[in-house]
Amino acid sequence: MTAIHTHPLGIFLALVFIVSMGRLFWWMLHVPPAVPYEVAHVTRTIQAVKRILVPVVDSDYARRAIELACRLGAEQKAEIFLLAVLEVPLTSPLGIALPETEARLNEVLKKAAEIVSYHNLPSRTRIIRARTAGTGILQAAAEEEVQLIVIGVRPKRQIGGLGSTSEWLLRRATCELLIDRQPA
Repeated sequence: MTAIHTHPLGIFLALVFIVSMGRLFWWMLHVPPAVPYEVAHVTRTIQAVKRILVPVVDSDYARRAIELACRLGAEQKAEIFLLAVLEVPLTSPLGIALPETEARLNEVLKKAAEIVSYHNLPSRTRIIRARTAGTGILQAAAEEEVQLIVIGVRPKRQIGGLGSTSEWLLRRATCELLIDRQPA
């Protein structure tokens, strides 16, 4: 009769094999719960957001919209596109020099970019000239091919009160639009 010699390494490898096969069979036999189609669809569309536009002004509600956009885009490392619209009156040409206003908007964009950098997300800033904020936002959204616009609105005392820009965007935006309104 021959003696069987076992080596400690062989025993260890056999145990690793048995444990890994056991875990594989356990995983195969425990199917995850079914997810309703609506949930899967929404999850897929949120994960598809790679570029988020946030119109910025010097206000708390705009900074809150930037924060919300960063949290929404964090998982997929979405690019946050910060936009300041320089509204030029109808009585002036679009190319009129407005250095004070541009300097103020550049400062607002700088502060907004700091919020985004805190979240370690890529960001870009831009000032666009337009007759109204809504047309400037939609023009930039089309040019930059954004999937989502996040806009903060001023809390109003009346029920359902949105600003004219927010209501205009609701009617004309061709991408998803998220309006953040703080309670009054």
